[in-house]
This record gives sequence, structure tokens and C-alpha cells, in this order.
Amino acid sequence: MLIKKFSHIGITDISLVGGKNASLGEMYNQLTSKGVGIPNGFATTSYAYWKFLKENNIQEALENVISGLDRLEYSNLALIGDRARNLILKSELSKALTESIINAYNDLCGDTDMPVAVRSSATAEDLPDASFAGQHDTFLNIKGRDSLLQAVKKCFASLYTDRAIKYREDKGFLHKDIALSVGVQLMVRSDKGCSGVGFTIEPESGFENVILLSGVWGLGENIVQGTINPDEFYVFKPSLSKKKYPIVQKKLGDKKLTMVYADEAKKATTLNVPTQKEKQETYVLSDDEIITLGNWALLIEQHYKKPMDIEWAKDGISNKLFITQARPETVHQNKDKQIHVEYKLLEKGKIYTQGNAIGSKIKVGKAIILKSPNEAPSLTKDTIIITDTITPDWDPLLKKVGGIITNKGGRTSHAAIVARELGVPAIVGCGNATEQIQNNETITLSCAQGRTGYVYKGNLSFKEREIDFSGIQMPLTEAKLILADPENAFNLSRYPNDGVGLLRMEFIITHKVKVHPMALVKFNQIKNAGTRKEIEKLTKNYADKPAYFIDQLSQGIATIAAAFYPKEVIVRLSDFKTNEYANLIGGADFEPHEENPMLGFRGASRYYNELYKEGFALECASIKKVREDIGLTNLKVMIPFCRTIEEGKKVVTVMAENGLKRKDNNLKIYTMIEIPSNVILAKEFAEIFDGFSIGSNDLTQLTLGIDRDSEIMGKLFDENDVATKKMISMAIQSAKSTHTKIGLCGQAPSDFPEFAQFLVDEGIDSISFNPDALLQGIENINKAEQKHTTKKVTEISD
Repeated sequence: MLIKKFSHIGITDISLVGGKNASLGEMYNQLTSKGVGIPNGFATTSYAYWKFLKENNIQEALENVISGLDRLEYSNLALIGDRARNLILKSELSKALTESIINAYNDLCGDTDMPVAVRSSATAEDLPDASFAGQHDTFLNIKGRDSLLQAVKKCFASLYTDRAIKYREDKGFLHKDIALSVGVQLMVRSDKGCSGVGFTIEPESGFENVILLSGVWGLGENIVQGTINPDEFYVFKPSLSKKKYPIVQKKLGDKKLTMVYADEAKKATTLNVPTQKEKQETYVLSDDEIITLGNWALLIEQHYKKPMDIEWAKDGISNKLFITQARPETVHQNKDKQIHVEYKLLEKGKIYTQGNAIGSKIKVGKAIILKSPNEAPSLTKDTIIITDTITPDWDPLLKKVGGIITNKGGRTSHAAIVARELGVPAIVGCGNATEQIQNNETITLSCAQGRTGYVYKGNLSFKEREIDFSGIQMPLTEAKLILADPENAFNLSRYPNDGVGLLRMEFIITHKVKVHPMALVKFNQIKNAGTRKEIEKLTKNYADKPAYFIDQLSQGIATIAAAFYPKEVIVRLSDFKTNEYANLIGGADFEPHEENPMLGFRGASRYYNELYKEGFALECASIKKVREDIGLTNLKVMIPFCRTIEEGKKVVTVMAENGLKRKDNNLKIYTMIEIPSNVILAKEFAEIFDGFSIGSNDLTQLTLGIDRDSEIMGKLFDENDVATKKMISMAIQSAKSTHTKIGLCGQAPSDFPEFAQFLVDEGIDSISFNPDALLQGIENINKAEQKHTTKKVTEISD
């Protein structure tokens, strides 16, 4: 059988049509009825390939060529690849195969020479342990029978691209055992629309509850090549399933170029043209389209019962969406999820550049700046290559190096995909790496600080340790995390934990929102022209400026709440001091000057005050969006620095006025215990709030009357002081008497085992730790609980 139509192909036909075509046929037959758009097509079979080799008498010749490959240094790889490809390109398609292809093309297109995509699909391709991503050639917008036949032969030849030969060598495949099937598929005119890729897991951490979609205007090759930075969308699967708004994060890429088809008169088949400014600043997909693709990706994953790597395209003529490829994700599904290697930078230095972090490793090495893979000198694992962009032609080099840094590219570019598969740390999309870094100098590449990777000058010290989570027993006392940065959330959710005891909103406002909320509400009152221009630039894509604050803050909060769903995540409402609020863009126009901001206009007192009440309404709207629109009802709210019972009542009332009514939709409102009045009146506060969280830093300061930041007095700051511990004990006992949940957030229980013992003995419900202290904190709690149990048994026996 020389040809099989998609309607007659299933996933069991990998040996006949390769993984790519088998997957397309499977989806065409099984998922189009569920609404998934799959362009129709047909495929040449492996039998047709073997027959082609036999009829042209080149099979033995190919084996002889490959036998001459230098398998130690691969010094003659280019020569061997060129000879193998020429053997195929000089051969002829048989009359039977030619007629079969033309007949299938006529059946597909009818009387019109419709454009088609011609894709290579190796018979060992897209297997769970080998993606073959980008190893073989694809030809787009092929029109007419002669052009189609030529493209088929070029696909056959691409089985022996340099990169494909090296890939098979690395994966242990025998070249003579691999055949090439050619898929011919109706062309999606994404040159006039948009296209992109997607993963049904978060590709860096392997977090399974989100789908990452990336997109660009025009043909998707710009994503694969990493030529531009694409738009990115994170879709939360549980919200999809519940028909809630599932988009937890959106990132606008620069999309400076759009790849389109060249005029027939030109030699090049495609051209990269500058993208119109308006389109650069517009997302390639609407929310409805993101949700549609998210649903399709989820259907594909559920059908195959494994994480998937997909390609999608939107036809700019029909405005319809399509899935053009789907293959198993190869990096995370074979990993032991209980084994985690943690990297930590021990010092900081001059930052040369930053971009998208791929992986979580740190690497120190010598920078080698390259314009093309042909320039490469002798490379080692101590080499970090710096270049503009990475294409599949670079693949044979990448296994030799210790790190990769590129000017261009997103998380779903070819450079990112290959780096993950090889386990090589990479930072892509830096923009200026080749300008900022000097050739042959020593640099430190760090992917250990979240989704943003940093390149530092010199050799910075770091530590690496392997952690086996399977050996960690969770204590009875809840061990939670203190978090601020959404970039780390997906990775940290893999750690043993009972949720997030403190989500600091301030970090998200400072780094993601950047603007004072009142400067958005009362933009016309801002006096400084420079400040107005800065705010206009940040909010340019929003119908009104307050919507910008709600969107940006809700995305940051939703990312963390989604990462730990369905575990409890407690977000603390903003607790900047006035001098800190004033540092936000536009903040100086709306903040009073205070001599002692630590004890001034902060926390709960702001939320009902006319100076900030409208700003607080934006915080409430952000939380409401996360809880109600996205459906992340695991998010709870905490009030900081609530001085009096009356103030607590006012804040709860204002929250209800802004759509956050206590107990509605299981909303719990907690308060911090950080002022002596909170301890003294804990039973009364328990009537207003659902739980307490002891802020040991502020409580220690206000109990002892010490500013812990004072150079003179700071040494007297001690959470282990008898007075502080007495305060904490009183708060816990009051909470117990009113059946109110109580926890503590702070460093002391991980630094001092005796402090953890004190909290366990007092009966604390939860303890929250910074990420770097979590594992030590869990160990301290476990030991404290063992001692507590032994002590109780001894008391009973006595």
C-alpha cells in the first residue's frame, strides 16, 4: 500500500506512516466529531519509501555512506549528510507512486490546485522518549502536482539531514531501520492569520494543571526558530472543566516580524516582514479562541492519556482554528517526580542580560559567541554558546555544550524544546545577549530564580543538592509556604506542602502592576507629565486604567492559587507603608509624608479611608475575579495590621460592599496577629474573622519596642524572647478556646528547633516558611511532634 488517507489512519499505524501522520489520522478520525479542527490529508507509507529505495537501488549505497560516519567527533557529519541526501534527490519516484500521490491529491483538492502542507514523518518519530522535533523538513504552501512530487522527494531526503543523523545516533536508532512517510495536508492560511504551539503541561516545571499556548502572527516557523518573542497564555485545566474563565496568565510578546509566503517570482518560499505596530500590541488570540484551543488541547491529552506537545494555526481567510500536529511531550513524563535537584545562587554579581529561563540549573562557563553553527570551535560542557537564535541546524552542537543563551525566542521555541530534552540550561529571548557579553569571558547562567533567567558576570558560587520528596513525611501540624513571586509557583508546588499560608501581594504590585492604584483611579490628578506618560504606556491596551490594575494583579494571584489548587492559599491584602506606596509609579501624588511609617497609615486603616478606599476596591475586584470568574475558591483573604475590633468590622463591611462577603462561596477572611491588641482581644477578633496568622516579626517589634532594622537596636530583636513567646502562647490559647484556626509565618521555626518545639507544644495549627526554609522547617516540626508525643505518653504513665 503506497498511500493511506487520514480517514484510514490511526495511532496504531506508526510503523506504516510514522508518528506525526499516525497522530494526525487518529485525531482526524476520533476528535473531529468532538469539534477539534484537523485539516484533512493523506500520507505516503513506509512501504512506499522502502520501495523507492529498492527501485532506485540505493539502500545499500545509503548504508555504505552512513558507515563512513566519524562516530567519535562527527567531524564529517556534513559531508556524510550531503552524500546521503544527494543519493535520494537524484533518484526518481516510480510511476505507481507518482500516480498514487496525484490521485490522492485530486481526491483531496478536487478540480482546484489547493495549497497543501507537506510534512515529514519518520516511522520512529514522536515516540514517548524521542520527539524528533525539527529533525526533518516540512514544506508549506505547495501548489500543483509537480511541486508536490518534488516536495515529497525532498522530504524523503530530509531523513538524512545532519541534525537527524546525529539525533538518531544519540538516541540509539539504527539508520537502516527508519523509514520516512510524507503527510500531505490541506494548507491552513496562517500566513494571513496566526499560529503557534502548545504544551498540555507547564514545560519548565512539569506542572500538570495548566496548558501553555504560544502564538505569533503569520507562520509558526518564527516560534520554532525563536526569531521573535511570542504571546504566551496559561490556561488552568480545572477551570476549563468547570466552564469557568480559565486564563490565569497572559503575556504580550513583541512579535516584531510576521512570516508570510513570498511571491512566486522570488526564490525564497517565505519572507519575514515587519509587523504593524498595532498588531504587535494586540494578542494574536481572543479569549474565546484561547479557551477553544485550551479545550482542544485537553481533549487531545485525555484521548492519548499523556501530556502532549501540539501545533495550532488560525486560517486568516476563514478565521477558523486548526490543530496541525500533536506529539507526546518527551521531557517530563519519564522523570521521577519525587526526585528534585535544587540549585541556589550563593552570591549576586553584575547582570549582563536576562530572558526566559529554560530548566532550573545554574552553569558557570566560558562564553562563545557564534553567528552560525559552522563557526563553532571545539566545544565542551564548560562552554556556554551565545547567539542570535537557534534553529534545528544547531542540534548536533547542542549536546556538547554546558549552556545556551539567545537574543530571540520564547519558551516554546526550538532552542527551548531541545534544551529541555538535553537537560542543558538555557536563557532565550534576552534581546541583547550578543552585545552585552564578551567572547571568551567567564559568565554565570542562572535559571534557578523562577521563569526569568539571569546572566551574571564572572564565576559566582552556587550549591546543588538532590532531594527525594518520597522520603519526606508531612507532620500533623500543617507546613505551608510563604510566597510572593508567581514565577516560582509551579515549581514550588511540587515540594511537600499544605498550601500557602501567606501570599504577599506587594511583590506582584511592585513587579507586575508597578503603578499606584489611586494613580489609575484618579489619573487626571497626576501633575508630573513624565509620570502620566509612563502610566499611559503601561495601560495602553486597556479600555480604562483601573482595569489594568485588576488584570495584572489577578493574574499574579491566580497563578499562585492555581499552582497549589485545591490546597488553601491565603493572600494578604496590601501592606505597604506610605513611603513604600509612594515609590510606586504615581504614588507620590497620593501618599502623605509620615515620620514613622511603620506605625502609620498602613494595613487595615487604609481600606476604609477616603485616601485609599477606591484603590482598595481594585484589590477586592482582583480577588473576586480569581475566586468567582476563574473559580479558584481555594483562595482566602487576610487582613494585615488591624488595630481594633471596630476597624476589623469596618474592613469586613467594605469588603462585602466590594463583592467579597464573608462565607459567600466559602470565602474565609483571616487577620494577622501582629499587634499586642490582637493578642489581648483575640477572642473578640475571632467573632469577626475566620482565622489568625501570627506575624512574629511585627509582634516581636511591638512587644519589645524594638525596630529590627535599627543598626543600634536590631541586635536585641529576638523572637525567642520570653515576652514574645508569652504573647504567642496567649494568642494560640485564645484561638483554641474559640475554635479559631491559627498559624504562624516566620523564619524562627526553621532556624531554631526549640522555637518549633514551643509552637507544637502550644498546639499551633500551621506554620508557614519561606521556600528555602520549608524542608528544614518540616524536619523541625516532625522532631518536635515526636518529642511532644513522647512527653504526653510519659505524663500519662506517671
